[in-house]
Amino acid sequence: MTLLYIGIAIWILVHILKRVAPGLRAALDSTLGTGPAKGVIALLLVVSIVLMVIGYRAEPYDPVYAPMAGMGHLNNLLMLISVMLLGAGSSKGKMRSWFRHPMLLGVILWAFAHLLVNGDFASVVLFGAMAAWAVLEILLINRAEPNWTRPAPGPIKGDIRLFVIALVLYAIITGIHIALGHNPFLGTYA
Repeated sequence: MTLLYIGIAIWILVHILKRVAPGLRAALDSTLGTGPAKGVIALLLVVSIVLMVIGYRAEPYDPVYAPMAGMGHLNNLLMLISVMLLGAGSSKGKMRSWFRHPMLLGVILWAFAHLLVNGDFASVVLFGAMAAWAVLEILLINRAEPNWTRPAPGPIKGDIRLFVIALVLYAIITGIHIALGHNPFLGTYA
């Protein structure tokens, strides 16, 4: 569990550093240069993901609650919406103007969907922590930047493109889950 905790801690600290310690982040930029500093941040985030995956997969199944039957369908639908939200901020369609924090909302939805079908301790720690981080990040951004200018909605073809890309990414994510032995189409459907 230690690797999972360390990975989560690195993820959260690296992401909130700019908001809670802007001087430290500015010092990193001035010492290393903006490009190399972003590289260090990206490397730390990759390390955090690797630690979270290794730590999560190493944990035995320790049940905390029993997921409700039939949640597999809802999980899969929420995951597709989550993938779309993760890309909505970068899309050129109408959807990008609907939400201020589409990526963070996507993370919250991703975490909630996984908690619907995973009731073990490691899942509660990982997905609960990621949801809590996303909520904290939204609060920190809104406090630092209270005035948000809603982007102009783009053409519907941007949303169609986003949906197609989300379907492809969803298929890839599903394939990775199946390859790792966690078929999202087999559990909690009865």
